[in-house]
Amino acid sequence: MNPIVFAIPVFLLTILLEAWIAHRRGAAAYDTADALTSLHLGVVSQVVGLFTKLTMLGIYTAVYQHWRFMSLPDNSVWVWLFALLAYDFCYYWVHRCGHEVAVMWAAHVVHHSSEFYNLSTALRQTSSGWLVGWLFYLPMALCGISPLVMVGVGLIDLLYQYWVHTEMVGRLGWMDRVFVTPSNHRVHHGQNDYCIDRNYGGILVLWDRMFGTFTDEREDEKIIYGVRKPLRSLNPLWGNVHYYIDLWHDMGQAQGWRKKLYVWFGPPGAWTGEPLAHFEPSAFDRYDTTVTPVVAGYGILQFALMVPCISHLIAIAPTLPAPDMVLYAALLILSCASVGALLEGRVWARRVEQLRAAACGLAFALLPQWFGFDAPLALRAAALLLMLGGAAWLEKSPAGRQPAH
Repeated sequence: MNPIVFAIPVFLLTILLEAWIAHRRGAAAYDTADALTSLHLGVVSQVVGLFTKLTMLGIYTAVYQHWRFMSLPDNSVWVWLFALLAYDFCYYWVHRCGHEVAVMWAAHVVHHSSEFYNLSTALRQTSSGWLVGWLFYLPMALCGISPLVMVGVGLIDLLYQYWVHTEMVGRLGWMDRVFVTPSNHRVHHGQNDYCIDRNYGGILVLWDRMFGTFTDEREDEKIIYGVRKPLRSLNPLWGNVHYYIDLWHDMGQAQGWRKKLYVWFGPPGAWTGEPLAHFEPSAFDRYDTTVTPVVAGYGILQFALMVPCISHLIAIAPTLPAPDMVLYAALLILSCASVGALLEGRVWARRVEQLRAAACGLAFALLPQWFGFDAPLALRAAALLLMLGGAAWLEKSPAGRQPAH
């Protein structure tokens, strides 16, 4: 069973706990539409990963089998500790290049696109990082770290990074000097001048101290989260592709093949020759994500209904026939995009979403099986009632709002 299946309820429960704590403290740490967008991006990333991770693992395995310099045992604690250290070192460099190489930033910018900083932001993951990122871990295969150990330590490194995405935890003394903590990772997500391209570590912030990219959180300057060129969208598909489109347009404007290549492989925006402009925190204008209570409640309901589906898909993916897997994946991705359009207030989105909800509810209730799952009658009836009820509930909301782009 994929461990992410078991992590999903932990993620959701801790997000609810953090939101409750923030509410008790009077902190504006969450926004419903923004948090739902982060969760939608997480769903899309996991779905796409079901198709790409096997390819990346296959390449790693081939390198390990044919070109490794030595063989390290899988049952040694010291091998696992060495592998975790090696993975975190490789992660530092893939993460750093994700900020300092434009084509890699096009993938990683997804994670930084939220203008809020909370545990849901940790799940705002890219769907295209696999295009280049896997190259950075191949030295581990050459060193004899088996695919099993590599996947295991990779999961540990990934899960560790979840808890540092919060404003509810302050400074942690000596830990801030050794490990990645909420304090120094808040700096990483800031767009203030002193925050740019800092604190890349996954578990250990020692790499940043070693390579000169560490910066402490300042108490006298409020961190403003997000990116200098804001996403201003709640569409998870656009969130994944918008910067690639920007690079394509920039390449068209660049003169000469060297500069065109520099658009993609130089630092983001450096091809223009203009230095990064000064950022004034007091002048920051946050993207308006205001939605009606009806739409907010509907979005929460739809995500709650989506959670069992994404968990089910991840769990059964190894045994699911390819056509069924593609269909299930497309259904989840399109559902995220449809609800995202509704959150943005697109004038056509309410009718599209009502049709999608009704069709999905009827399909779940009437089909003999739901991708191999034989649902009991009571569950079929409940799902149908919720989907049709939600579609009817949308009639209480205006047809759309003008997105603040």
